[in-house]
This record gives sequence, structure tokens and C-alpha cells, in this order.
Amino acid sequence: MDSFFVYISVILIVIISIPLYRIYLGPTLYDRILGASAIGTKTLVLIVLIGCVYGRLEMFLDITLAYAVLNFIGVLAIAKYLNSARGRHG
Repeated sequence: MDSFFVYISVILIVIISIPLYRIYLGPTLYDRILGASAIGTKTLVLIVLIGCVYGRLEMFLDITLAYAVLNFIGVLAIAKYLNSARGRHG
């Protein structure tokens, strides 16, 4: 059973690395923010898998929920800042 989680984790790490292309070579700042948000979302699943491997799912689920809220608030704050900056200069 542990080897199943290891294989899934490796596949998930590969999937997490795909949005790095969007972050480094994204044509706009909004594309880069979207890539960072996608990495944050996939990291949530990876943290839950780690919790399953260690048998402490309830603890890792709490960590995942806190990380999800921080990820969401961070993206909203950046979007709000960019929207206000665009309104002043555009």
C-alpha cells in the first residue's frame, strides 16, 4: 500500500512541475499568478497523501486546510493589488 502512495506522489510531483513552465515563461503576470495558484492547489493533494502515508490524516488535513486558505487569500490579495494598480495607471 505504501508503494501505491509513493507512485502517486511521484506522479503528482511531475504534475506540479508542469505549471512551472507557466510561471517562468508566462506571457503576462496574470498567467504567472495562475500557475502559482495551480501549484498551490496540487500541493494540497500532496500534503494529504503524505498524511495517509504517515497514518496521521487528521493532522495533515488541518495543515492542508490552513494552506488552502492562505493560498486563496494570497491570490485574492495579489489580484486586488493588480486591479487597483491598473486602475491608477490605466
